Amino acid sequence: MDLRSELLKCIWYAFTALDVEKSGKVSKSQLKVLSHNLYTVLCIPHDPAALEEHFRDDDDGPVSSQGYMPYLNKYILDKVEEGTFVKENVDELCWTLTAKKNYRPEGKSVLPGKDAFRLWCLFIFLSEDRYPLVMIPDEVEYLLKKLCMAMSVEMNCVELEDFISQDSVQQNGFTVWAFLEMMNSGKLTRGIAKETISMAIEEVYREIVGDVLKEGYLWKKGQLRRNWTERWFTLRPSTLIYFTSEDRKDRKGNIQLDGNCCVEVLPDRDGKRCMFCLKTLTKTYELSASDTKQRQEWTTAIQTAIRLHVEGKTSLHKDLKLKRREQREQREKRREAKEQELQRLRALQEERERKMAELELLKEAQRQAQTLLEQDEQRRRQQHEQLQQALEIQLKEAEEARASMQAEMALKEAEAERQRTRIKELEAMQQRLEEALQQEIKARQDEEAFRYAQARLLAEEEEKMKALMSLREEQEEYIQRAQREKQELKQEMESKSRALDEAQRQLEEVRANRHRVDQDVVAAQRKLRQASTNVKHWNVQMNRLMHPIGPGGIKLPLTSLCFLAFCVCHFLEKRSSGGGSFSSFRIPSQKDPGLRLKQKSDEQDEESKENMESRGGCASDKRLSTNGDMEIP
Repeated sequence: MDLRSELLKCIWYAFTALDVEKSGKVSKSQLKVLSHNLYTVLCIPHDPAALEEHFRDDDDGPVSSQGYMPYLNKYILDKVEEGTFVKENVDELCWTLTAKKNYRPEGKSVLPGKDAFRLWCLFIFLSEDRYPLVMIPDEVEYLLKKLCMAMSVEMNCVELEDFISQDSVQQNGFTVWAFLEMMNSGKLTRGIAKETISMAIEEVYREIVGDVLKEGYLWKKGQLRRNWTERWFTLRPSTLIYFTSEDRKDRKGNIQLDGNCCVEVLPDRDGKRCMFCLKTLTKTYELSASDTKQRQEWTTAIQTAIRLHVEGKTSLHKDLKLKRREQREQREKRREAKEQELQRLRALQEERERKMAELELLKEAQRQAQTLLEQDEQRRRQQHEQLQQALEIQLKEAEEARASMQAEMALKEAEAERQRTRIKELEAMQQRLEEALQQEIKARQDEEAFRYAQARLLAEEEEKMKALMSLREEQEEYIQRAQREKQELKQEMESKSRALDEAQRQLEEVRANRHRVDQDVVAAQRKLRQASTNVKHWNVQMNRLMHPIGPGGIKLPLTSLCFLAFCVCHFLEKRSSGGGSFSSFRIPSQKDPGLRLKQKSDEQDEESKENMESRGGCASDKRLSTNGDMEIP
């Protein structure tokens, strides 16, 4: 804190004392008186006429145009020279102005006016560099500790904490008037004599404000007479002054301290003990303290004064104040950093709690999803079981159809065996028919009856052909309906195929069996088509044998001839093809269960073509049947 700042603090109190209305404005006449007094105490030469000119009652002049603060800086503070005035006189002037307005101790005052002035000066020295001037609780505690150390008593921390705990102090700090009121209350100095308090205040005032590092009596050895004389020494950062007595009225000498000075401890001699010497460039001063402790304190204090002078510092307590402020700022920074860290930790804790809550929600959602998944899995399993049961039912139906087909094939085998037996009989009958050729004459007599019977049979055959055509139409409708059902089943299977992907792996064996059954059915259908082709061929052969002439010209019944011709043709075809077994022989029925099974689109096309060929074959059979009444020559 430089000299300008110290002076501004004192002048600020004087200015606020003149501001009665607390509006920030003071009359020019009062400011003129204040400025004149400042010129006087600061020992600044000035022209009274110019002062009058500056504070005229018009809008001209530096005070009217710029305000008092720029005027104070330009015309007063800029002209101040350190060492040309007594700082205590400036303090007394400002204290006189401000105490008249603000310092009114109630009741029995503990502090006399001089002590209040010194505390006011201490307050200004230790106050913060911001306006309005306040002193933080740490500095108040520091000042009170210094006073208690000067009085050799222990500080009453309870009362101090009560004052510090007040809301106004917590928010803004101590004002000088609150501080003086606290000191005047006597709570902190209860049981201590006023003289002791005054002496302690004076000692602390001289130490802090007067920059006195140490004071006390020392024995000094003379330079000329070499005798020992007791003197009162006052140590400041740049000088060591000694007086005749402690009233400091008769100054006997001044020792300038600089970087070339040093302090040494001397052994006891000449009846003096606790000796030490202060060496300068020109002289060596031999001194003696009352005891070893005093000698140690003096040597340390002198070394501190030399260090301050070397470092270019004029005041120890200004340096200590800056260090305390830096420590407070560091503590504040650490506190803020700690607070920020706590806030960050709280934020992290809140974030962690929020994430834990979100995690709990996610776990709950996962549990619900797991429950829904299990329900879906159970539902799919039930659907799969139902579908598997339906497929098993279809498989059973296919097995039953296969069993019925095998039974039917067995019946057809038995029928084929009977046909083979009948063919043998027909071969024997053929021999008899050859003999019956001789009876052709007799058969001619029956020609007319045969013609009549043939006409009747043709009529029946036409009726049967109509019934057959209607049955074929019903069969085609059934096939179309089966195809539509197949298409619907295919669409249904496609819609369910996505849900049955997992089931298909388990049903591969069933499908393989089903594929083999389909192949068997396709093979059976292929055999059925071959049998249909053979039937067509047999019909052609039968038409050739429909009118054999028996012996004596006797004609056989038409149905017997048809059956005979059918069996002969079948036998001859089998024999000509290598004499294989008749296991593949099958007479197609109109309601074949194989038609209910799924068939591929190419097989349906082949069946359609075969139906067309069957219609053509039936038509040719019909045309041949119409000529069946012709005699074989």
